[in-house]
Amino acid sequence: MLSLLLALALAAPAGPPPKPAIVVKPIPFGAARRAETAAYSRRHYGKSTWRLMHPQVIVEHYTASNSFSSTYSAFSSDVPDSELHELPGTCAHFVVDRAGKIHQLVSLRYMCRHTVGLNYTSIGIEHVGMSDAQVLGDAKQLHASLKLTRWLQAKFGIAKKNVIGHAESLSSPYHRERVRRLARQTHGDWVHRDMQIYRSKL
Repeated sequence: MLSLLLALALAAPAGPPPKPAIVVKPIPFGAARRAETAAYSRRHYGKSTWRLMHPQVIVEHYTASNSFSSTYSAFSSDVPDSELHELPGTCAHFVVDRAGKIHQLVSLRYMCRHTVGLNYTSIGIEHVGMSDAQVLGDAKQLHASLKLTRWLQAKFGIAKKNVIGHAESLSSPYHRERVRRLARQTHGDWVHRDMQIYRSKL
């Protein structure tokens, strides 16, 4: 009888991954930033909205800084970004710090500006650090990141192939960009070979 119960337990499908511990520390996202986001969405995606509806992609990033506080300050400041000079300011939904603590900065109901061509349908996760390798080599940070990503995948039904690095943005079937000069714009964080390692651990 005991062996039968054990066999049934092993055969039973695993439940959805549990929600990890998340510290909610929202950046300001009031009426002005929502209006800026809707205007951005209209320019880049052809639809005037600040809402993130049915996300299909999770994009992994690293902050190119060594502290959560500097990242939080940068995302809280709703000023034109230094690269594209647009509003709203850049942001990500989550930041995973070096201690493995997950911070949520933006509601999953809101669109965040973190990846050209994909903001309309993606969740952004930043990792405090200076490189992909640093994050992959940090056991606490990587463990927390994988837990968060698995939970988001289950919550929104996002396939593993649609968990991508920022550097993989142009290869996503969901990539859409109306501004011609930005149609091939991407970044160098989380390149394909490192995301292959990351996805193999999900």
